[in-house]
Amino acid sequence: MPILNVKVSAKKSVGLTQSISGILLELTARILHKKPEVTSIAIEYVDPDDWIIGGKSLSELGKSSVYFDIKITDETNTKAEKAQYIREAFDAFSTLLGNLHEVSYIYVEDVRATSYGYGGETQEYRYHSSVR
Repeated sequence: MPILNVKVSAKKSVGLTQSISGILLELTARILHKKPEVTSIAIEYVDPDDWIIGGKSLSELGKSSVYFDIKITDETNTKAEKAQYIREAFDAFSTLLGNLHEVSYIYVEDVRATSYGYGGETQEYRYHSSVR
């Protein structure tokens, strides 16, 4: 049940949106073992003129960038899984966008099960309901 909030330095296009969501669904399912049917992805496009790194726009630098965070239930993934996820996501965006600036951030946020949920139920409630 993760949710991903993605910002990408590119012009909006249906094809790019499909590519980004496909990459993230695959990585999230394969590495973090999350169910695609309850994975949500919100993608926002930022003009490279409006994305500044070190006082210069990405347009000036001739680079692309991405930032995304993914919220997952705490204690459901190992450090190694999260490190692999960050590495593979960075590599995938580098291939997809080309010339990816190393100052592109990926944030895997562990959220307490009692503070996070969907459909009106917390993850903690879902866990206890499934162990009966």
